[in-house]
Amino acid sequence: MGRGKKVLIGMIVFFVLAVAGIYGVGVYFFTNHFLPDSSINGLDVSYQTAEHVQETIADEIATYTLTIYEMDQKQEKIVAEQIDIRYEENEDIDHLVSGQKRWTWFLALNDPKNYSTEALTTYDKKKLRKVVKGLECFKEMQAPSDAYIEKKGSGFEIIPEVEGDTLDQKKVISQVRKAVENGQPVVDLVEKGCYILPQVYRDDERLVQHKEQLDRLATAKITYDFQDRNEVLDSEILQNWVVEGEDGSYQLDEAQLKEYVHQLAVKYDTYGSERDFRTAEGNMIKVKGGDYGWVIYEEKEVEALRANIEAGEEVIREPEYLYRGYNREENDIGDTYVEVDLTKQRMCFYLNGTLLVDTPVVTGTQSKNYATPTGVYALDNKKSPAVLKGEDYASPVTYWMPFNKDVGIHDAAWRTEFGGEIYKKNGSHGCVNTPPDMAEKIYNNIEIGVPIIVY
Repeated sequence: MGRGKKVLIGMIVFFVLAVAGIYGVGVYFFTNHFLPDSSINGLDVSYQTAEHVQETIADEIATYTLTIYEMDQKQEKIVAEQIDIRYEENEDIDHLVSGQKRWTWFLALNDPKNYSTEALTTYDKKKLRKVVKGLECFKEMQAPSDAYIEKKGSGFEIIPEVEGDTLDQKKVISQVRKAVENGQPVVDLVEKGCYILPQVYRDDERLVQHKEQLDRLATAKITYDFQDRNEVLDSEILQNWVVEGEDGSYQLDEAQLKEYVHQLAVKYDTYGSERDFRTAEGNMIKVKGGDYGWVIYEEKEVEALRANIEAGEEVIREPEYLYRGYNREENDIGDTYVEVDLTKQRMCFYLNGTLLVDTPVVTGTQSKNYATPTGVYALDNKKSPAVLKGEDYASPVTYWMPFNKDVGIHDAAWRTEFGGEIYKKNGSHGCVNTPPDMAEKIYNNIEIGVPIIVY
């Protein structure tokens, strides 16, 4: 064998032995060292022994600082010594080393290994709780408040919510504990939902809907015209009538709407009520009974009023009436009326405050229980001529003005005398017998509905 060939063989043998040696050293080294490109919980542990890694982790925990991010970019810190954090050796790290593929260590450079394990730490929970409670963020906290609607001038405005900076202490303690136990360097109290927030924000769908409803009501103004009196229903009252329905929408409270109309009726209905009345002789008396007066038709008025309100209308109107009187002033008898004084057998007719007729009359026979009914009535009808019929009579008259069924005012041409005490024994069947010329004058000037006061 030539010298050159022997040298070449020697070199090959040396190279093989060198590679084998290097491989063997690598296997031996990585028996208790982490392979290249290894990390535990993000910490680079390449070429380190388990013991060294334990020390490194222990050193990091001893210098552990938790940064707490708060509202308005404020920060506070909690350090390890405040809560007595201690590291306890983790057998998992030893297992990670022993479980490596050390026989193929030379392939590790192209095979990153990212391990995760729980850092075994202990800390004083009581101290942590105390430290958290002592944070600056828990001092002078401003409570949150919901957005709400406020009346401004003739309209309404949504007052924005106030987020404040009040923290839920239990949540903060819980999140800090989790961060410490997982070795996290930061905890964001805003992100973790630790602040107590408003329940209603300015863009809340129901709040916006409520405001829109109130804005419509703010433009609604219903003025009830009672001739010498007004009743005004505006936003000051209406804003309290908006309630949330079962479907979440806002609507008028039906109960309050009906109650308002009912109270209008209580206040302004006069049908059959007792009235103060000044007689032709100037005496003030009380007259009750009869069918004259005003009655609000509550059911229809509720519907009409609802329509006005929901349309946001500003109107002056009368309520819907079931019965109407002749005059709508507080004194609904007014200054056009017929007055019948049974005691004095006298009848007066006032037209627009002017005494047009003042005449003696004969009313219902007192001794036969045909007395003319007292009270305040409305003139029901006018007829000329007419025939008045009863069980035992049929009397033709020229002017017939009924005010209580078959009782009315009419001319009585068959009588030659009126007034006095005729009515006591020789009166009518209940009607007001009137001299023909006076009956004519009344007939020609009176309208249906004019009040007839009998006392």
